[in-house]
This record gives sequence, structure tokens and C-alpha cells, in this order.
Amino acid sequence: MLANLLKLLFIAVGVYIIYRLIFGGKKGLSLFEMHFKEGRMTSHKGKIPEKFERECRNLAKAEKLTCTIRAERLGDVRLHISANVADNLAQRLRNQFPFELYDKKVQDNSKQTG
Repeated sequence: MLANLLKLLFIAVGVYIIYRLIFGGKKGLSLFEMHFKEGRMTSHKGKIPEKFERECRNLAKAEKLTCTIRAERLGDVRLHISANVADNLAQRLRNQFPFELYDKKVQDNSKQTG
């Protein structure tokens, strides 16, 4: 009886560890997310810089993109673009993104001078 209980406990701990390894990946603070379908923005959430949103809409419309664009902060800001977007278009989107708005050093210096 005790042996069966220990086996069950061992299996439960193993399943929990596997679950945490698969689904427990570090995710940063989501800054914003935009969803495009056939060149039109279907949904969005978070605070999107106006100029970046405008550029994304124009590019998505011109290229008839279906994708998701998401920005996360995990230490520094990372821009995630769906894998189905061509590399040259993804690079154009990255070039438009205002990383300097989220740079910690710029924000810290602006707080010290004020």
C-alpha cells in the first residue's frame, strides 16, 4: 500500500515538473499586441506608439499581411513578429519600432534631470 502511494506521488511530481518545463517558460510583461488579417487590423491591445501603429497598418495593407505583432519586456523590449512574415518585411517592421521609447537608460536619465 505504501509502495503504491509513493509511486503515485512520484508520478504526480514528475508530471508537475514536466508541465512546468513545457508551459512555465519565462514570459515578459506584454506591452502591446496587434493582429492583422489580409492587411487589416482585426484586434489590438495595450499602448501602441502612434507612429509605429500607423506604419504597421500601412505596411500590412500594402503587403496584405496576416500576422501577429507583439512587444514584450523581459529586461529589454523584444518585438515578436509571426513566423509567416517574410524576413525583409519583418526587418522593415523592426526598423520602424521605437525601441528608444522603452530603453531603460533613457528613461532613468530623464527622471534624474527632472
